[in-house]
Amino acid sequence: MFRTKKNKSQWRSAPMKTGRVKTGVSLAATVAPDVLRRYASDQIVTLAKLVVENAFQPIVEAGTGTVFGYESLMRGQDRIGYETPVDILDEAHQAGQLLQLEQMVASRALAKFSTLSNFSNSTLFLNLDVRLIPHGEHLVESLLQHLRKANIPPSSVCFEFSERFDNTSVPEFSGLVSRLRKAGFKLAIDDFGVGHGEMKLLCDYAVDYLKIDRHFVAEIDRSPRKRHLLKSIVNIAHVLGTRVIAEGIETEAEFIACREYGVDLVQGWYISRPTTHISELAPSFPHLQELGKSKRGSQSLDEILIRKQIELLPTVYENDSIDSVFELFRRNPRQAFFPVLNANDEPRGIIHEHHLKEYIYQPFGRDLLKNKMYERSISHFVEMAPIVGLDSDAEHLMAIFANMEGSNCLILTDNMRYAGVVSAASLIKVINEKQLKTAQDQNPLTGLPGNRAIRDFMRQSGRDGDELRHFCYCDFDNFKPFNDAYGFHLGDHAISLFAALMRRYFFAERHFLGHVGGDDFFIGIVGWTKEELTEILDRLISDFHDDVRDFYSDEDRAAGRILGHDRTGAEALFPLMRCSIGVIELPEGLVIDDINRVSAEIAIIKSAAKDSEEGLVFHLLGEAN
Repeated sequence: MFRTKKNKSQWRSAPMKTGRVKTGVSLAATVAPDVLRRYASDQIVTLAKLVVENAFQPIVEAGTGTVFGYESLMRGQDRIGYETPVDILDEAHQAGQLLQLEQMVASRALAKFSTLSNFSNSTLFLNLDVRLIPHGEHLVESLLQHLRKANIPPSSVCFEFSERFDNTSVPEFSGLVSRLRKAGFKLAIDDFGVGHGEMKLLCDYAVDYLKIDRHFVAEIDRSPRKRHLLKSIVNIAHVLGTRVIAEGIETEAEFIACREYGVDLVQGWYISRPTTHISELAPSFPHLQELGKSKRGSQSLDEILIRKQIELLPTVYENDSIDSVFELFRRNPRQAFFPVLNANDEPRGIIHEHHLKEYIYQPFGRDLLKNKMYERSISHFVEMAPIVGLDSDAEHLMAIFANMEGSNCLILTDNMRYAGVVSAASLIKVINEKQLKTAQDQNPLTGLPGNRAIRDFMRQSGRDGDELRHFCYCDFDNFKPFNDAYGFHLGDHAISLFAALMRRYFFAERHFLGHVGGDDFFIGIVGWTKEELTEILDRLISDFHDDVRDFYSDEDRAAGRILGHDRTGAEALFPLMRCSIGVIELPEGLVIDDINRVSAEIAIIKSAAKDSEEGLVFHLLGEAN
């Protein structure tokens, strides 16, 4: 009951400290591993006790960099001749000692876990070998005894269903899943996408976590196909009330892509390598916190509006008594359901009154529920519900409702913990208010969206690296002397003219037009090549310059310049007005979260555009100026 990895990146002999193994080190040091393995089949558990250790690898909240839990990994089996944990598992199975080996490793993992200072708020992830499913009842009872002794709630342990075999083909599997959930354990599908029957598991059983295999994470920032798959998997999981873990993350780009496509938890060498030393386990990771700082520092309009509509319903815990639920319904007669949490304050689903009606309206029904022989607790009646983080956008939440027919509510979490619920009616209010706020943000002269909408577009486009993106910053040259000479009325006409030209050339659904203010405009383009965009922007600049000439007097137009005052008040000659455009290009595959990276380069690119002869300059984001 430990983690096995089949990905090569996970088998590499990492420079990980393994610590000393008392009594076993001298044995392994004096006898060759291949010789030990030859005699190990009869004494495999005895030998494993001497050398095998549990390493913990942190599983971290993608949004905050805070540790959520640890995955238990086997180390030390190579000292007795087994290259990988899978090898020693298979050998133990053939020798009829797999159950004893798993119990030994699991009990040590729990003992180590209980020494952590934050174990009461963490989750220990243990792998469940399908070959042990027929022994599931014995396995669960043994673990529950260990947990009671260590004062660890079952909700602090998550079983990962191994992908090496088809779990659902084992007759006892369904009963074991039911037993584990009712006992309060959490469940995960391991290495999703590369094994047996994961979709059947996700479809037929209530699971808490889905662990996406490293294959779909590796270089995801460079693969549109992988990004589309990841987004689809995350959406499906969230609709079903399942959180998503991306495992095997090894680069910053992989981490950012996974987080921005909705992954809840992350794991891998980029976050932290496994270690057998408890002292090396940190509660959080500053390099992840720094990457997420900009996202946490600025709430989107959607999140602000959603927070206003959250209903903080009373909750019940899955191990509470049935009487407490009856009392809750009695005190809240208009409420038809309540969220159910585990001991770690994570939502497990809801309990609905219709689940209890058949007992309430039967003679002695309530007494039957409380009868110890009948064994019915809250966990028997939990119904899965969609679970999504607070930072999701309103349209996404509404789409979940549309895809989850008959759902009573959507459970929202903040850093994986229960934050409240929203109903479909509440989301309709959010979307209506969002539309109103967007309308209020529009410039009254041009009717174009303002700064908030521009930043939202930039943020959303920055997080989606599937295609080439261009952010175009448009600014009039010599607008002030024209405005001073001809008055604000003609100045407004020039602004309206440019807005009309923008609409003429950029009218597709994926084009975004914004009005920063005054004579500053923004154009956002997704999917066009640099050559295609250059042709249209050249035409926009040329048409505006030709059309705006008609606003000047015949004398000024013939001279090609006007007399005016610069910003210091000094008299000077100024050329006729034109528009210069600085374009920042985000290449395909680049995923960014910090829009300030773009903002920092805007002034430079706008200045370069004004100084250029054509009035148009392109700049690749991150490229040296």
